[in-house]
Amino acid sequence: MPRRKQVPDAVVLDAALDLLHARGPQALTFAALAEVSSLAPATLVQRFGGKADLLRRTLLHAWDRLDRETAGRGAHADPTPEGAVAFLVGLSGQYGGIDSYADALLVLREDLLDPDVRRRGAAWRQALTDVLDACLAGTPGAPEGAGALLATHWQGTLLWWSFDPRMPVAEHVERELTRFVGAVLRPPAGSARAGTRTGP
Repeated sequence: MPRRKQVPDAVVLDAALDLLHARGPQALTFAALAEVSSLAPATLVQRFGGKADLLRRTLLHAWDRLDRETAGRGAHADPTPEGAVAFLVGLSGQYGGIDSYADALLVLREDLLDPDVRRRGAAWRQALTDVLDACLAGTPGAPEGAGALLATHWQGTLLWWSFDPRMPVAEHVERELTRFVGAVLRPPAGSARAGTRTGP
């Protein structure tokens, strides 16, 4: 009789992450995960340990996925302010509508309670800032730390959108970040790009 093919941990953790987003941290139990993964609860316990271990592995798995998406989008980001905005708009697509954004905030609470997972968030912030700094490096008038400023404004833009989500999140983010870039990355006064006359 052929051996049953083992379900990879990544596939199981994807299912766990879906449960976490859909039903909240308290709903991530071995019984619930068994229902969606086709694995017995005892098998899941053997693989992942206790419930706290399962939650932690799921959170770290989510950060792994976000790191890969950030690196992939960052590798193809145009080195322009428009490229920086497009990069962040692309990352915003993971939220979909207000319900999924609210679910993500529940998961964020769990991230913040675990020091190791918090460190992953800090590392991601640096990776994000590095991409944005590279996009803005040749922009006249860009202040020092422009990447970090834009990343911070992006997060605030998402939060304010959540209170009044009348338009798609990607559309809102693109509009607000474009306005921010135009206001903060103005060419230096007197430059040709600023509209100063250079001839008689």
